[in-house]
Amino acid sequence: MAADWSPDSWRRFEARQLPDYPDPQALDAAVESLRSYPPLVFAGEARNLTADLARVSAGEAFLLQGGDCAESFAEFHPDNIRDTFRVILQMAVVLTFASKLPVVKLGRMAGQFAKPRSAPLERQGDVELPSYRGDNVNDIAFTSASRIPDPQRMLRGYSQSAATLNLLRAFAQGGYANLHQVHRWTHDFLGQSPWAKKYRETADRIGEALDFMRACGIDPETVPQLAQTQFYTSHEALLLPFEQAMARRDSLTGGWYDTSAHFLWIGDRTRFEGSAHVEFLRGVGNPLGVKCGPSLDPDVLLRLLDILNPSRTPGRITLITRYGHDKVEAHLPRLIRTVAREGHPVVWSCDPMHGNTVQSASGYKTRPFERILSEVRAFFAVHRAEGSHAGGIHAEMTGRNVTECTGGAVDVTDQSLADRYHTHCDPRLNAGQSLELAFLLAEMLNEEMAERRKAA
Repeated sequence: MAADWSPDSWRRFEARQLPDYPDPQALDAAVESLRSYPPLVFAGEARNLTADLARVSAGEAFLLQGGDCAESFAEFHPDNIRDTFRVILQMAVVLTFASKLPVVKLGRMAGQFAKPRSAPLERQGDVELPSYRGDNVNDIAFTSASRIPDPQRMLRGYSQSAATLNLLRAFAQGGYANLHQVHRWTHDFLGQSPWAKKYRETADRIGEALDFMRACGIDPETVPQLAQTQFYTSHEALLLPFEQAMARRDSLTGGWYDTSAHFLWIGDRTRFEGSAHVEFLRGVGNPLGVKCGPSLDPDVLLRLLDILNPSRTPGRITLITRYGHDKVEAHLPRLIRTVAREGHPVVWSCDPMHGNTVQSASGYKTRPFERILSEVRAFFAVHRAEGSHAGGIHAEMTGRNVTECTGGAVDVTDQSLADRYHTHCDPRLNAGQSLELAFLLAEMLNEEMAERRKAA
């Protein structure tokens, strides 16, 4: 266990982005209830993910992390969970088939209920109210009563996370992820889009390979990996009272783990020096992510890495860069060189979403798809130039046919944003745009693999 650490030691540090609960006794009661609830994930699963991410950091695998910007109580439905899961499966198949690398699948699911905000208050017309901070905290409805932080919402968030995890485990282990179902993962609404057609062609080639393997005696009955997959969950560890309540000692090792998710990350707004969020996460054994924006100084990052991973365990830390399409080359090389010089083993992952948010002419917050692709291209190009492994992607996406990010092969225009703009917070890629992103990633990975072969 980390020195001088306990699940509540974060309270001695500066905690930003936490709600101001009007009833401290009600908060204490909710936290005490959560402490008696079963863990959502297990320490052994978190250790397995660390081992998988160690392979990513060594350039032997790729990380695919995706899911909702903010899960909601209102949109909780098995079809929504299934549709996002199947898009992640499609993306993983495309990436694995193209790169011949295993893909670590990590959902922004089963716990992504709390959101940092740029301002504590939100104004609509002449009315100003506390900002919406995610369904674990308050309600998105713009009324005084809805915006009061309610600690009982954490209990509902726990229950929804448990139900979501139960369904995800069933999908991953119960046959839905069987590679022989690869054709059935395509969403009907994708129709005859160019990327749906390209996916079908890939699925046909996979089917032919599976038929050959079956003729050789290799099938799901003899090789379980063909019939199931490993799927992990993640969220931003923002709401510290909830995370503290879910911290449990592992009965095998005696170490502490945050059992609310396999993987937790620290946001760009909470990774400052002296942060309560950093203090809490340094003491749990889960693999961790750190969001890295333009304001992050390389020396500050090194101090963070020394705090969060003093033993330099491979797979422990994933650095998730989020710059904006036009800032990658100005900031990323310095971080890569600094981390490499100090010998910290990290996974480098690209978040091409958060730095590319704009206000559209129609008034909607959106993300132009071309800017997202441009940041991904720049991320891979910088890593190739620096000789490091572009190890992952971190995308806000959904399996639903939403219109929230403009562009893509099935063009979402500024005028069509209002058609199906359903997000509770930030705009997400829809299923078609997610698949298109997967094919771009596959192309980039192929180029990286070719460079490696050439260097060898």
